[in-house]
Amino acid sequence: MTRSGTSREIVVGVDPLDPSVPTLAWAADEADRRNLPLRLVLAVPPLHDTQHVDSTPRRMSLQAKGREALDSARETVLRLSPGLPVATELLDGRPAAVLCRSAGAAHARMVVVGSRRLSKPAEILGMRSVAAPLSAQADCPVVVVRAPENTADLSARLVVGVDGSDSSRVALRFAFEEAGLRRAPVHAVLVWQRPAFALAGEESVREGSARILAAAVAECSTNHPDVRCTQETRHGHPVEELARASAGTLGVVVGRRGRGGYTGMRLGSVPHGLLHRAECPVITVPGES
Repeated sequence: MTRSGTSREIVVGVDPLDPSVPTLAWAADEADRRNLPLRLVLAVPPLHDTQHVDSTPRRMSLQAKGREALDSARETVLRLSPGLPVATELLDGRPAAVLCRSAGAAHARMVVVGSRRLSKPAEILGMRSVAAPLSAQADCPVVVVRAPENTADLSARLVVGVDGSDSSRVALRFAFEEAGLRRAPVHAVLVWQRPAFALAGEESVREGSARILAAAVAECSTNHPDVRCTQETRHGHPVEELARASAGTLGVVVGRRGRGGYTGMRLGSVPHGLLHRAECPVITVPGES
């Protein structure tokens, strides 16, 4: 089977401090499923004081370590998926910004990175922060792998958050597409919260949420008749409930509204919260522009 050209590929951010095997394995499996090549990208961040006397030796050292990490990552991928087309790229710049540019230049199908489980201030302001700003800014889906996906359970499903918005409908379509490739079921979850001054009663809000969820799922089920989908409405905080619903699953998919700046502060409370709480891969899908 002929693979797609380099105009569509899966980009993987390689962390020289933590070359995550689960991240590489997730990306390699996905490349195989989608019949796409893989591009491993490592960014060497700028030094804090570029005028320092040892800035050039330090940068050369960082670049050398980066090349070693890329070579090691490539060897790992090829052990996992022999024959998979794998390219490597060493670039200068902040990792999140570099990955955004690299994904755009490659017209990437998705970007896959690991998670450092940084504190919120470090994640927002740190030079080496990747997951939150990348998820907020990339033009394609971003997968953050915190732990190996649950493939041991043959009944494992893919969870997707639905709220009736355009962005969640895009996420739902992606979840059905991904589930179809994996031959796995989808579990669509809508988490509702009763407004403090709601005119309707709790039962009415619950029934309305169920109707919104059913309508969104019906459209995708029509286009993907082979994908089994279950539906569930929950009451509570979306981050908490989606994290619970996605425990032990293949991953959780959520939509992103708008496009945040580099810091990722406009990522949105639900995707951002899941990056900290979900114990499975988190896939953030940008809305249609």
